[in-house]
Amino acid sequence: MAINIKRPNGTEDVLPKDVYKWHTVEKITRDTAESFGFSELRFPTFENTDLFLRSVGETTDVVQKEMYTVKAKETEFTLRPEGTAGAIRAMLQNGLLNEALPQKIFYIISCFRHERPQAGRLREFHQFGLEMAGSPAPTADAEVICLAKNILDRLGLKNIELHINSIGCPTCRAKYHEALKAFFEPHKDELCDTCKERLAKNPMRLLDCKSPEDREIAKDAPVILDYLCEECSEHFAKLKKYLDNAGIAYTVDPKIVRGLDYYTKTVFEFITTEIGAQGTVCGGGRYDGLIEQLGGQHTPALGFGMGIERLLLVMDKQNCDYLSSKKCDIYFATMGDAALEKAMELTRGLREYGYCAEYDLMGRGIKAQMKYANKIGAVYTVVLGDNELADGKAKLKEMESGKETEILINDKFTSNFENEYFNKVLDVMDAEGGPMFAFTGEDK
Repeated sequence: MAINIKRPNGTEDVLPKDVYKWHTVEKITRDTAESFGFSELRFPTFENTDLFLRSVGETTDVVQKEMYTVKAKETEFTLRPEGTAGAIRAMLQNGLLNEALPQKIFYIISCFRHERPQAGRLREFHQFGLEMAGSPAPTADAEVICLAKNILDRLGLKNIELHINSIGCPTCRAKYHEALKAFFEPHKDELCDTCKERLAKNPMRLLDCKSPEDREIAKDAPVILDYLCEECSEHFAKLKKYLDNAGIAYTVDPKIVRGLDYYTKTVFEFITTEIGAQGTVCGGGRYDGLIEQLGGQHTPALGFGMGIERLLLVMDKQNCDYLSSKKCDIYFATMGDAALEKAMELTRGLREYGYCAEYDLMGRGIKAQMKYANKIGAVYTVVLGDNELADGKAKLKEMESGKETEILINDKFTSNFENEYFNKVLDVMDAEGGPMFAFTGEDK
């Protein structure tokens, strides 16, 4: 009896018809990061569990409820719930922080959290993230925020708001924790069980609770900005000045604390109201103590993460443009074995130059082959049979217009086709009155 196996709950398949959307986000995020001087880092999908216990924080929901931990014989590992901890571990272990500072890296990764699946929140999700290590200056904060804003603009997103806050350093935050404890203690019996535990260990996490009842209590809680030390207050003031200079609008939001314990000073989120409750499309901030906590020298650092699934939700909602999906440039419809062999020879030459070239693999008749060429969106077709082989030439048909051009089917076929292809591009440019930028796969 056949077993009907389906994908795990909280995961998604990305089908060929949709993967070009992912390519759009990946290309724009990668290109933008590189234009700011960031380089790509790749690191393992799973890490030693202690890495996340030390960095993310034992009182966070991620560590307490959401991590996927795997035990095999005497070893224990955890699938990464976020990117920063693994990226910093890789930078430390491979000596990147001993090189010229600041070190600037980015990554495109999958992450795993055991959450209740809903729109924009999956158990396996994907992130574009980056980290900058070495600079304590608020200019670095502004640079990272500008980079994130640049990506969102290049993706074509609208109505995205930047919210910023400072959660101070350990010194000024200790005073704030005492103020929060004093505020929440009279309401202790009204808090959810998780927040009762947080009250003793990390009261700032109460401000991030999703419970409506707890949020109602927290709305009148003390504000961290009133407790900042002189250094943190000056840092935040300079950040706001730099964002003003860059023309980036923002809202100071004292309720932003971020969900992970390693943040210090600047925290920020880019938020939309167009995908329901899960409206944060980018979140990040500074974490000046994390590298030291993981065994390195004291090194200030900061970064952010963007959820790719959430970006795509907003892009679809706003009808944003995507880079074109790769289409078949030329399809050979063949009649007979000799024509099929010629088509195989011609496609080899075309593919070496980056063109997508196909021919019949199903033994179809000529009408069925042409129907297939239409279905796959072939830009050009060539019919090959005994007559074409004998004459050494065939008709190159542009499918959209129906225009036919005679083309030699010899060792110059690829260069002759290339001339026709670029003539078509130039015609489109002339018709549109300007340059045309088409991202359709390999550069021609």
